[in-house]
Amino acid sequence: MTNSKPAHIAIFGCGPDEAALFRELAPRFGVTTTITEAPVTEANSELAAGGRCVSVGHKAPVSRATLRALGQAGVAYISTRSIGYNHIDVEYAAGLGISVGNVSYSPDSVADYTLMLMLMAVRDAKSIIRRTDVHDYRASEARGRELRDLTVGVVGTGRIGAAVVDRLRGFGCRILAHDHHPRTDARYVPLDALLERSDLVSLHTPLTAQTHHLLNRRRMARMKRDALIVNTGRGALIDTEALLQALESGELGGAALDVLEGEEGVFYADCRDKPIASKALVRLQELPNVLISPHTAYYTDHALRDTVENSLTNCLTFESENRHG
Repeated sequence: MTNSKPAHIAIFGCGPDEAALFRELAPRFGVTTTITEAPVTEANSELAAGGRCVSVGHKAPVSRATLRALGQAGVAYISTRSIGYNHIDVEYAAGLGISVGNVSYSPDSVADYTLMLMLMAVRDAKSIIRRTDVHDYRASEARGRELRDLTVGVVGTGRIGAAVVDRLRGFGCRILAHDHHPRTDARYVPLDALLERSDLVSLHTPLTAQTHHLLNRRRMARMKRDALIVNTGRGALIDTEALLQALESGELGGAALDVLEGEEGVFYADCRDKPIASKALVRLQELPNVLISPHTAYYTDHALRDTVENSLTNCLTFESENRHG
C-alpha cells in the first residue's frame, strides 16, 4: 500500500469459526474488518462503505440489487469464499465495474469426503447405521462391494478431481476420467463412454451453462443399472427429477450427494421444527440407497483457514494492483 492507512474489508455471511480466523489473521495482513454473520443484501450493503473490497460467503445468492448497492457503496472487488461463482452474476457485476474473485483451499478436504461417500455408498452404510441406531444388530441382507472390483469414473479433474484420482489409486480400482483439459495420467474417455462403463461416477466439474444438468435423463439411461453417483461438486450438475425417477424405478443403484439443486435456504438451516421446502430432498432422503449431507465436504479446519487467508490475500492483491484506479 502507498499510505499508512490499513485496507478495510467488510466480511459478510461469516460464521463464528470464520469470524475468529478473520479476527486472528486480519491484523497480520494490516487489514481492518467489519464482520457480520448476515449474508450480504441490499439492506446491509452500507457496511462496505469505506473500503473497495468485500468478502462474501457461498451460502446465499448475491442479487443484482445487492450488487448495485455494493457498487454505490464504492465496492470494486468481491472475494467469494468458495471455488464456485454460481451464486453471483459475475457478468452483471463486471458491468457495474465490480470484479469477482474466488479462493482456492485444500483440495484434500473435498477429496477425502468424496472417498468417504464412495465407501459408504458401496457398503450400504446408511441402512446399516439406521438399523444399529434402533438396536437392530443383524447382518445386512445386502453384501457390500469392494472398490478394487469396480470401475470409478471421475468427471472433472481439476485440483479436487485430481486429488480424488490420487486417492482411488490406493484402492486398486479401475479409473476413468473425463475433462476437456486432462491434468492427470488417468485414462480419459468421452463422457458417454465413462457413464456406460463406470460402476461409480463422481462429479467434480464446475457448474456452468454447459455443465448444468450434465447428468440428465438421457445420460443416466446410459449408466449401469446398479451404478452409483457421488456428487460433491454442485447440485445442478444433476437433473434431480431425472435422478429421482431413475432411483425410484431401480434404474440406478444409489447416490451420495453433498450438494443438491434447491439447497439454498435448506442446507445450513435448522429445519427440525419446520417443513422442508425442497420436496425433492424429502423424496431422496426417504430412499434407503441415497446418502445426503448438507454441502459440508469442504468444511475442515485446514480448508477454512485457507479460505480466510486467501480471501484476505485476494482483496489486498486487488488493492495493490488497482491503487491508482
